[in-house]
Amino acid sequence: MPGEVLDRPNPRALSSSIPDHVLQLSVKLEKLALSKEDLSAIEHFRRASNYIAAAMIFLSGNAHMERDLTFDDIKPRLLGHWGTCPGLTLVYAHLNYLSRKNDVDLIYVVGPGHGAPAILASLWIEGSLARFYPQYSMDKQGLSNLITGFSTPHGFPSHINAETPGAIHEGGELGYALSVAFGAVMDKPDLIVACIVGDGEAESGPTATAWHAAKYIDPAESGAVIPIVHVNGFKISERTIYGCMDDKEMVTLFTGYGYQCRFVEDLEDIDLDLATSMQWALDEIRKIQKAARSGKPIMKPRWPVLIMRTPKGWSGPKKVAGEFVEGSFHSHQVPLMAAKTNKDHLADLQKWLLSYNPSELFTEKGDVIDTIKSIIPIEPTNRLGQRVESYKCHEVLNVPDWKSFGVEKGKQESCMNAIGRLIDQSLVDNPKSLRVFSPDELVSNKLDAIFDHTGRDFQWDEFSHAKGGRVIEILSEHTCQGFLQGYTLTGRTGIFPSYESFLGIIHTMMVQYCKFNKMARETNWRVDISSINYIETSTWTRQEHNGFSHQNPSFIGAVLNLKPAAARVYFPPDANTFLSTTAHCLRSVNYVNLMVGSKQPQPVFLSVEEADAHCKAGASIWKFCSTDDGLDPDVVLVGIGSELMFEVVMAAAILRRKCPALRVRVVNVTDLMILESETLHPHSLSNDEFSSLFTANRPIHFNYHGYANEIRGLLFGRHNLERVTIECYKEEGSTTTPFDMMLRNNVSRFDVMEAAIKGGTKHNKKVELDQTTLLAEVRHQSSKIHDYIMANGQDPKGTFDVPTFEGTVFGRGKVEKKDGSKEDGFFVN
Repeated sequence: MPGEVLDRPNPRALSSSIPDHVLQLSVKLEKLALSKEDLSAIEHFRRASNYIAAAMIFLSGNAHMERDLTFDDIKPRLLGHWGTCPGLTLVYAHLNYLSRKNDVDLIYVVGPGHGAPAILASLWIEGSLARFYPQYSMDKQGLSNLITGFSTPHGFPSHINAETPGAIHEGGELGYALSVAFGAVMDKPDLIVACIVGDGEAESGPTATAWHAAKYIDPAESGAVIPIVHVNGFKISERTIYGCMDDKEMVTLFTGYGYQCRFVEDLEDIDLDLATSMQWALDEIRKIQKAARSGKPIMKPRWPVLIMRTPKGWSGPKKVAGEFVEGSFHSHQVPLMAAKTNKDHLADLQKWLLSYNPSELFTEKGDVIDTIKSIIPIEPTNRLGQRVESYKCHEVLNVPDWKSFGVEKGKQESCMNAIGRLIDQSLVDNPKSLRVFSPDELVSNKLDAIFDHTGRDFQWDEFSHAKGGRVIEILSEHTCQGFLQGYTLTGRTGIFPSYESFLGIIHTMMVQYCKFNKMARETNWRVDISSINYIETSTWTRQEHNGFSHQNPSFIGAVLNLKPAAARVYFPPDANTFLSTTAHCLRSVNYVNLMVGSKQPQPVFLSVEEADAHCKAGASIWKFCSTDDGLDPDVVLVGIGSELMFEVVMAAAILRRKCPALRVRVVNVTDLMILESETLHPHSLSNDEFSSLFTANRPIHFNYHGYANEIRGLLFGRHNLERVTIECYKEEGSTTTPFDMMLRNNVSRFDVMEAAIKGGTKHNKKVELDQTTLLAEVRHQSSKIHDYIMANGQDPKGTFDVPTFEGTVFGRGKVEKKDGSKEDGFFVN
């Protein structure tokens, strides 16, 4: 209703119990003395950009308004978001001016991503669109192509994405821009990222936490972010929280976060106000950096933040059908939705577009006038849309030889301990292009070795302040993911270790990132980037004290749902295979790598050479625990996941003693994607390869770490699937013992044995004769162990000792070391 807009609260008039002296924390500055020429150039840039942005939403013809509009000039579908555009173009014009006057390395991250018309219009004006897309040349035809093609199947979409030059952030979902901006400046000491955060986006949880990101920026080694909070008061149909906060409340909030505020709100003199404020922000950043780089760092530096108040839909229609539009939520998307059929709306649109005086802004050939060009950086690579940091700066990682970190076959080792040493050396070898982003879990996840040569980068603590550090731990998965994305998309490599159960928090962030990277791969001008690397540990299989709340392997399915070109999921079964997998993932490009493994000590089943071959193949037959090396089996037992594989190995060992007539083939799958039907994934086994590994007609039993539907989905399309049975995580078990978790989820050695016996009867008459007796004994043993656990609160002694196989012996005893001495451990003969 119109009254709702007229009666909206004025944040500057709100009462507040906060003392007046708090406002003194906000910066009061004398305005810069800009020349008339500079002011005119900035104003003309804004007008031109706003004209193009508005025209993009509406016009399918008559792009230069060389005659009166007709209904035929209006697009059949009006798509776009006008309300945020005037603020985005205002900032864009001033960033050009700031860059040209200060020769600063600058990129622009836009939180209100649906304001694409504003960004695309500005990119066309500075010539960046023409640089990457010749059809958008700096003439009448090029501008007409941009305007008429927007939000059509052959043009740019309505939100910022990887097709947008200068973009490092998928604009389809709110909340992530600020953390991405801070990730981008890490280890790039000369880079400034201006990040505009809409006041609706500022209400999101990821943004709320990301305000703390400045506390993780060491000004001696990294660049800086200029956050700009665009307060225009309304979301899609409601007031914003920030829009209802007065200056005292805003200053107090951001002072608490660690910033110093500068308000930009003088609508009568907005260009002087914003130019002054941006110059102040840059000067403050340089003071902080100069102190840090001269060896006298400021403890808890107060970084600048700009609070920019402009009306939503500024310069658009004031009223439509009696309702206020400018300065209200009615301007959020398309203010004149009936322009295709309503003559009054069409007339209002013509009046709106002509209010920018386009004839004053473009030359006869259709280029922008020289006045506008006077504030654009002269060197094209210094323009916001052509900074190499945003599309062409991949730094190839120097990955150490993982084999030098290998563990002796037969010993026990935590996979996380092993790869911690590899990552530690990788950080040493790549001091400015590799970081670890972790939600406060590295030590808990037994990745302590990462700290052998580095520390945590946390600048608000007196003990880690000004000491650099390649590890960022913040208890916010959202912020870790944002850092990872910004760091990766500006050319570097990141690792994200996490408790398995909480990676799902960043599911949609990961998917949005993959959408960005998919589109990036479809351009002809963006280069490869490093893969993003997740290490999922503290898994449901070894709960220790955490219980049901810490059980959730669903992130596996989230990665499996990605495009085959991106999705990679690995389940290394021991330390050596995990070392090989980690090294491979660090070298790879353009993927989402998910590595799942245990942090608890596990047997090292494969030597370095065997692990290398196994990982290259993605799966292999484990001959040492198969009958006759796996020849002519009655049943195939498949383990996927380190603890699940251990249970398969144990089951095979027990079956060899209890049911010697049963012929078993044991297979481990480390690369989950090999299972997918032939041709559906680059790693898929051919049908012939699949049959050679799993047989063509024998029963197959999968003991799988995740959910059963994931295996079913991967196998869909393979032949003869009625022979497949699957046991997996079933969301059973709270705080209990490790083996009880196996029992409760039907993935224990006894469950594997039962499946093997049932499958074996289909082709082995001897096993069929004894099936009832064998199954009874298996179930009896399982029940006895369950009773023992309930009575004693612990697993029976020796539950996780390594089994003995005929010909190959795994056992516990004295192991001879290289120096001739002996120590307790596991041995292999």
